[in-house]
Amino acid sequence: VQLQACGGGLVQAGGSLRLSCTKSERTGSGYTVGWFRQAPGKEREFVAGLFRGANTAYSDSVKGRFTISRDNAKNTVYLQMNSLKPEDTAVYYCAGSNTIIWSNTRNPKGYNYWGQGTQVTVSS
Repeated sequence: VQLQACGGGLVQAGGSLRLSCTKSERTGSGYTVGWFRQAPGKEREFVAGLFRGANTAYSDSVKGRFTISRDNAKNTVYLQMNSLKPEDTAVYYCAGSNTIIWSNTRNPKGYNYWGQGTQVTVSS
């Protein structure tokens, strides 16, 4: 399964962006998609996850501002990002797995498919 992430851009603080992660083929209900981000000089960190198309998880830093969702008809998972802050600036990646367990949802090592990154820049 190939993943393609898009939707990044430059936005002012307080603004919104919606990232998309489109899968190259339909996956079963057991497929998990996670969003991660990596800022310059920092490690890749978990942002949000949609576990087996049902349960969601968010990092504390984005909870209440970001929402992960899916559109099965479009084979796409979205990350709606509201109230953006300069510290949200990073390259955002989507990742997928059909074998990950819930306790590993926040661990990038649990994912075996990765899309290319999309840059999100939030100006102050």
